[in-house]
Amino acid sequence: MAMPRTAGAKRIFSGVKPTGHLTLGNYLGAMRRWAREDQHRADALFCVVDLHALTVEHDPARVRRLTRQAATLLLAAGLDPELCTVFVQSHVEEHARLSYLMECTASDGEMRRMIQYKEKAAAEQARGGSVRLSLLTYPALMAADILAYGTHEVPVGEDQAQHLELTRDLAVRFNQRYGATFVVPKTTHPQVAARVMDLQDPTSKMGKSHGRTAGIVYLLDEPEVVRKKVMRAVTDAGSDVVHDREERPGVANLLDVLAACTEGDPVALAGEYDSYGALKKDTAEAVLEVLRPVRERHAELAAAPEYVDSVLREGAERARGMARPRVDAAYRAVGLLPKE
Repeated sequence: MAMPRTAGAKRIFSGVKPTGHLTLGNYLGAMRRWAREDQHRADALFCVVDLHALTVEHDPARVRRLTRQAATLLLAAGLDPELCTVFVQSHVEEHARLSYLMECTASDGEMRRMIQYKEKAAAEQARGGSVRLSLLTYPALMAADILAYGTHEVPVGEDQAQHLELTRDLAVRFNQRYGATFVVPKTTHPQVAARVMDLQDPTSKMGKSHGRTAGIVYLLDEPEVVRKKVMRAVTDAGSDVVHDREERPGVANLLDVLAACTEGDPVALAGEYDSYGALKKDTAEAVLEVLRPVRERHAELAAAPEYVDSVLREGAERARGMARPRVDAAYRAVGLLPKE
């Protein structure tokens, strides 16, 4: 069980959504940093945010399966339950309790301005489906996830920056209306490979929920599948290897991935290659080497589900202990009668 840090230590919260198999982008952009840095420097909580997977049409059995897989991969990536708190969002009822208060603090206009809502709603409508209300109010739940724990820092990718800014606004507004209750968090971005792009569409993020998978490297892909995907990556017109995200997005993406895997500099790496083939070969091998220990540890943990269950159970218990006093205080602050 993770032990509390010393008084005054920073608190970090971040999570992964079980809407698809976790990808190389998830690992290089977030999970590796959580394991190497964040769990060591702060009181850190890492959560599988399964409630967020319900905002769109979904298969219940698949959500359960991917939730367990995501939790197992977080541990396989190096998160240590002796150093941090790993849990599942729906196991801690304070997330849903506080979400309603955040809905009561936010405005309809704020929610409808969220870029992800516009994009996902348009995609749902294009498929002929209906847009769930929870897709609109999703940022209120995300704000609750963060604010319930007195979070100081939220390490996320650029695609979540707008949601984090809303979280800050809601914390400030609540505090002004009802009294000091929430810490106003700040966003931190990793310096390298914050956005790993799709190998077949290097202008789009490597997303775990995409329908087309040829350009997405999943953490549990077999080695030959990984190698094939990298070797078939889209490059650009011309043959010289340069790092230019605007004019040469395909080559730049390969260089970014190689740099993240080898902890090098993508611009400097470009000078070491005179052909796309050599770059792809080295990138494929670097990706395989980075993923090898994660795959091996995942196999060990998948064979010991009782251990994963105990980590999640103890993590949820600790998370509840941290969240409940603040959420109870928020309920009192808005005028709700205490039940005890």
